[in-house]
Amino acid sequence: MTKIVNHWIGGKTVEGASGTYGPVTDPATGAVTTKVAFASVEEVDAAVAAAKDAFATWGQSSLAQRTTILFRFRALLDAHRDEIAELITAEHGKVHSDALGEVARGLEIVDLACGINVQLKGELSTQVASRVDVSSIRQPLGVVAGITPFNFPAMVPMWMFPIAIATGNTFVLKPSEKDPSAAIKIAELLAEAGLPDGVFNVVHGDKVAVDRLLEHPDVKAVSFVGSTPIARYIHTTASAAGKRVQALGGAKNHMLVLPDADLDAAADAAVSAAYGSAGERCMAISAVVAVGAIGDTLVEKIRERAEKIKIGPGNDPASEMGPLITKVHRDKVASYVSGAAAEGAEVVLDGSAYRYEGAGFEDGHWIGISLLDKVPTSAKAYQDEIFGPVLCVLRVDTYEEGVALINASPFGNGTAIFTRDGGAARRFQLEIEAGMVGVNVPIPVPVGYHSFGGWKDSLFGDHHIYGNDGTHFYTRGKVVTTRWPDPADAPAGVDLGFPRNH
Repeated sequence: MTKIVNHWIGGKTVEGASGTYGPVTDPATGAVTTKVAFASVEEVDAAVAAAKDAFATWGQSSLAQRTTILFRFRALLDAHRDEIAELITAEHGKVHSDALGEVARGLEIVDLACGINVQLKGELSTQVASRVDVSSIRQPLGVVAGITPFNFPAMVPMWMFPIAIATGNTFVLKPSEKDPSAAIKIAELLAEAGLPDGVFNVVHGDKVAVDRLLEHPDVKAVSFVGSTPIARYIHTTASAAGKRVQALGGAKNHMLVLPDADLDAAADAAVSAAYGSAGERCMAISAVVAVGAIGDTLVEKIRERAEKIKIGPGNDPASEMGPLITKVHRDKVASYVSGAAAEGAEVVLDGSAYRYEGAGFEDGHWIGISLLDKVPTSAKAYQDEIFGPVLCVLRVDTYEEGVALINASPFGNGTAIFTRDGGAARRFQLEIEAGMVGVNVPIPVPVGYHSFGGWKDSLFGDHHIYGNDGTHFYTRGKVVTTRWPDPADAPAGVDLGFPRNH
């Protein structure tokens, strides 16, 4: 029987009332395994109402109560990490080890939320004037929403809701309809940890659900991760409705390889960062920029490694890379490779025709490894965020040309440099126009206590996600000025002049 995934509202499963369902496929077989309920406007309103009701008490709860629940949730999440990884693999297609890594990175943010009391200490200045003290505190916003992508169905929600609820907000999550089961499992674990009903809610759906969250007057802030066009839409629409917005968009992450770099290490890094999770990562390296005469050698080293990658079902321990999320996406990714030569690129490896051999897997969303060399910047394979296992190599003569090429990209999510030259690395981290930089690190995703976010068309809004930026995004500041006069003081009298500190 086909599994049905419903909403989670007010601490319990709520069956879809709209009568509209979306299919969820197993990417390895192409078979529809699950139906997910699509929320109507009324169902989104019910989730927001449950969150608003819960905020009345949760927003006033003690930090000790919040962190106690989060510690229990962390223990449950750790105990169930294999189960969550299996759900991710079944609906997304990534290999089990990669799914486990996703859960582990989400746990980092739960760890950060467990220590939120440090982030919310506030500030105090005493005796700023005669018997006057000034303090700064941060308070929760109310109901906040998260709209998350298919590529990290557990990790990206955990980049949002732990900090949001730790700071006293209540949360409505709209996960991707392509792989919704991990979100519901997380909701069940939060309930088991003792989170009060309504603090965390999940509604599934499409544009109807998204638009209602963006316009709902009781939603005070929206967090989003996805493609640049949708991030721009989220930012524009929610901001116009008076909401706080952090919308993380697409990427075209470059890796600059200087002539002095360890080319074996650079090739290992390029292959791992380009083809891990079948390239369905916003931090994937999709463009390698080779400087000087090293290009031919570097491309050959990448080719040797790439063509050895084992592609297969995500639940097979021997598999290193699984299928893509949908057939439509598979075909789109393949089109970039089939059209590359006509646009001036040299096709070193063409994985567009790959199919996994095995009974029952004939209709899976399979694609192989593709490597394109000498790619012109005018090619679509370079200009677009492909979001698949396609690596472009570009050639430049100097470091300066490489930096100029990278900075000309409209995206500014993450970038990396491979070199043994500390001076060049220092120049690069200061001169490059990107929000996250790796030095001999191909995927520079920050640890939980530093914030994640890009520049240019990779971020819309003023705040990066998690870290200090996450705490500030989900809270607003308040400054309190107090005077407690001494009983012996004479009355100050009326003074219409502008207040001065003295």
